[in-house]
Amino acid sequence: MKFIIDHIFLFAIVIISGGALLWPLLSMRGKRATVLEVTQLINRGKTIIVDVRSAEEFATGHLPDAKNIPLPELAKRLGELEKFKTRPIVVVCQKGSRSATAVGLLTKAGFVEATSLEAGLDEWKKQGLPLKTLSLAK
Repeated sequence: MKFIIDHIFLFAIVIISGGALLWPLLSMRGKRATVLEVTQLINRGKTIIVDVRSAEEFATGHLPDAKNIPLPELAKRLGELEKFKTRPIVVVCQKGSRSATAVGLLTKAGFVEATSLEAGLDEWKKQGLPLKTLSLAK
């Protein structure tokens, strides 16, 4: 204890630097992939794409073959994805934060290859990649 008191400044630096090193690990909510990595996953085939935005957002443009399961409904609708537990699942939202949350939920539910599209659909559009649109019937 005397050592810590005598060297409090040094001890504080060790604690702060250790925390800084661990912060990225503690703050991650699941795996993330860049647009390039996601396109490579899709091109390999057997990749499931889940869009966790609202139905209205989904209708304005989404990745081809994406399945829309809004984030608030995901926990209740996990059964729809059960048969894909061992396949790669790419989760998409507008900016990447909702999809990261969804990946955390999927990972806890046993989906071993769930990945979030880093920077979301905004980055996908920025790269000029294809989108599909729907018109919602009123």
